[in-house]
Amino acid sequence: MNYKFDGSRVFFTSDTHFNHTNIIRFCNRPFKDVAHMNETIIANWNSVVGPDDIIFHLGDFCLGGSAEWINVLNRLNGKIYLIAGNHDIKNLRQNYTKYFEQITMQMHIEVDKQKIYLNHCPFLCYGGAYSDTWQLFGHVHTSRHNTGKDVPRLKMLFPTQYDVGVDNNNFTPVSFAQVKMIIEKQIEQSKEGE
Repeated sequence: MNYKFDGSRVFFTSDTHFNHTNIIRFCNRPFKDVAHMNETIIANWNSVVGPDDIIFHLGDFCLGGSAEWINVLNRLNGKIYLIAGNHDIKNLRQNYTKYFEQITMQMHIEVDKQKIYLNHCPFLCYGGAYSDTWQLFGHVHTSRHNTGKDVPRLKMLFPTQYDVGVDNNNFTPVSFAQVKMIIEKQIEQSKEGE
C-alpha cells in the first residue's frame, strides 16, 4: 500500500512514555513527576499539531491500562498513526484501534515525494536506497545528556536517519519541514567529512 501525505500537515514523534514514572530518572527528563511530564508533552503536542494534522508516533506511547491510554488519547490533536514500540506491544488493547488511524509495526510512506521508512528502532538496513529514503525512529532516547549504551552504535547511522523521539526534540513533535532541514544538514555535513 502506498501512503502519500502533504508535508505541510505531517508531524513525527516517539517515546512519549505517558504515565511511565521511571522514564524521568532513566532519561534525565526535566520533570518533577509523571503528571508534570504528561501535561508538558500534551501541551507541547497540541501547540504544534492541529486537529486535522497527521502525526506519526513511532512507538512507546503510554504505559498503564485503558483508563490511562484513553485519557491521554482524548486530549491529543491530530490523526495519529502508531508504529508500535516495545512497550506498546504489552499495553495495546483492541479497543484502542478507534483512536488511531492505524496501528502497525512499521510503515513506508511518502511525504511531498520524499520516501520515508518508519520504525520504532534505528536500522542499519532499511530497504537498500539509503540516499533517497529516510528512516525515522525512536527507542534510543537521544539527547544532549545521552550516555546510554546505544551512543557508540548511533555513530554508525546514515545521515538520512533521525531520532524523532521527544527526548531529542524538546518534548515536542517535529514537523516534516523540520525533519527535512535536519536531514539535509546531516547529509551536507557527511559530505564535508568525506
